[in-house]
Amino acid sequence: MSETSRLAPVAPGTRPELAPLEARIQASRGRISPLYQVLLNSAPICEGWEAMLTAVRNNNSLPARLRELVILRVAVLNGAPYEFDAHVPHAQKAGVSDAAIASLRGGPEPRDVPDLAAGEACALAYTDAMTRAIEVPDAVFEPLRAHFPAQGLLDLTATIAAYNMVSRLLVALRVGH
Repeated sequence: MSETSRLAPVAPGTRPELAPLEARIQASRGRISPLYQVLLNSAPICEGWEAMLTAVRNNNSLPARLRELVILRVAVLNGAPYEFDAHVPHAQKAGVSDAAIASLRGGPEPRDVPDLAAGEACALAYTDAMTRAIEVPDAVFEPLRAHFPAQGLLDLTATIAAYNMVSRLLVALRVGH
């Protein structure tokens, strides 16, 4: 398998028409990552992606710790190490222990992740169901209701769905390899 991206990244500053978009990405994310350099091949997709992922990552009701646990799990399930590695610092900052990160990194088979708070195990089971089978059994969904109000359920579902999109793009285009 090739170690290079299947789609050439757009180097920041090389296309004047992208300058305003690049400035927004830089301001929001602090840099223009390899993922965003690939997304710059389509300005409308890049703009929409940035808006949606900013809402998912920065403007939803989920605790940062839970959001990062879910993102790490999606990355492992979809074989997206670039995504996993990119989110380890965010997970650590949000209070996810090194032991929990190592457990999640351990592979796609369910593991007993240490140090989970109330609702996090249910959320990881939901992440597995959404990512692996798409259809979520009631037995997986119903326990979530004890931990999340309607907005939390939607925010959790959107986070899992969005990061499945991220990892699938990264893997399909070999971004970050």
